[in-house]
Amino acid sequence: MEGSRLCTNCKKKQVILDEVTGNWVCEACGVEQEFENFQAHFGGVNGPEGAFVRVGQDIYCQSGDFNYKQNKVYNAQKKIETIASQLGFSSSRSAEVRLMIDEITEGEFGLGAWFNVLVGACAYVVMRKNKMPIAMREVASVIEVDLHELGRMVVRVVDFLSLDLPEFDVVSSFERAIQNCPDFAELSRDKKDNMVKQGRFLLQCAEKWFLTTGRQPMPMVVAVLMFVAELNQVKVSIEDVASELHAGIATCRKRHKELLETLVKVAQVLPWGKNVTVKNIMKNAPSVIQYMEMKSRLEKGKRRKSLQLVVERNLEEIASECLRSQVEYTSDDCRIEHDAQYFDVADRNAIVNVSHGNLDELQISLECLSNSYSKFLSETTLMKAMDDSGVDHRRKKIKPLGLHLYKNWWSGNSDLSKKLSFEQILQKDVGFNGLPPSFVAGQLACKKGERR
Repeated sequence: MEGSRLCTNCKKKQVILDEVTGNWVCEACGVEQEFENFQAHFGGVNGPEGAFVRVGQDIYCQSGDFNYKQNKVYNAQKKIETIASQLGFSSSRSAEVRLMIDEITEGEFGLGAWFNVLVGACAYVVMRKNKMPIAMREVASVIEVDLHELGRMVVRVVDFLSLDLPEFDVVSSFERAIQNCPDFAELSRDKKDNMVKQGRFLLQCAEKWFLTTGRQPMPMVVAVLMFVAELNQVKVSIEDVASELHAGIATCRKRHKELLETLVKVAQVLPWGKNVTVKNIMKNAPSVIQYMEMKSRLEKGKRRKSLQLVVERNLEEIASECLRSQVEYTSDDCRIEHDAQYFDVADRNAIVNVSHGNLDELQISLECLSNSYSKFLSETTLMKAMDDSGVDHRRKKIKPLGLHLYKNWWSGNSDLSKKLSFEQILQKDVGFNGLPPSFVAGQLACKKGERR
């Protein structure tokens, strides 16, 4: 029987249906026709049933997109829980992220790379709302996306929800870093507490000096952490700390240098300030921080009683006492063993019945102190140069001195050792008021352009 189909082999219309196999074959050449044996099966009240070719097995298939949406929402929520767990969020914080995404997507959620960025952005916004110390770079490393792409998504989320986020808590980031960093795991609890207070003091001073204004906060956290570690004789690597806190190594080095340079500027008001440089600031750091603490404890705008308790005669006694101790000084490795007595005013012979509570009433004449110290330096130079036999000892070196002499220099009595608001920080006086580095750089650029 001649059929109406053409044979794919001989092109004759002799294709018939084989009743035994159910396949179409050509009577002329006997070739079985490919892809001609499909038979659609219809059945069931919920739609067609068939076989998924990709899966290779019979699976019930329901028409419509209900199952697809259900699976999409389920997978999206699992992705949210996974990212929140990697960031250390609690169940309540994870639920807050899920509700925020539900509001943004109107319950649709989503899948793909863009959804990971959205989850990371919402997680960061939730962190900022609850003042959790997690940096955006850390979130970007967890979800493995570009930092700038995540930042753009954060801006879109904040604008869409009309949120007013608080400032990034750089002090809490420092506290979290020193507690979780492996390099500080073996330190005692008391030493960690002192380092936290010292770092909190320096970080809030850095905020007052605008070293964190308009910049990424984590490099400054690394810089202060390195400074405090060296101050407490804890050996750490800036590369390891920067990698642990997800901060750029080059930027961390630059912030550390800026911090040292600013402390050198603070030290210039001290009598020996002209001898303080970036190279020896660590040896002078206890005295500089003591001075900053003393200044911050004085109430701004309040008149102190004119009590001339420290006079020229007492300062000459200080210099004479230092000379009697027969300690050699050099410009590169200056020993400041008795520097702390400039601030230990409660134990001076000239002060009668003065306790630490009356520190606000003291008035030290810096001009008088500077003159006495200059006289002391000149006498020390003569003592080093010649002895009783007239032999020159100017090239004689002494054993380098470390920070082990300053075991009790840190008091932690300043309010800056506690967490303060930015307005409260600006009201404190630490002996130096700096301008934002970007503003200074802009002024220098303008002057340079005018000269041209």
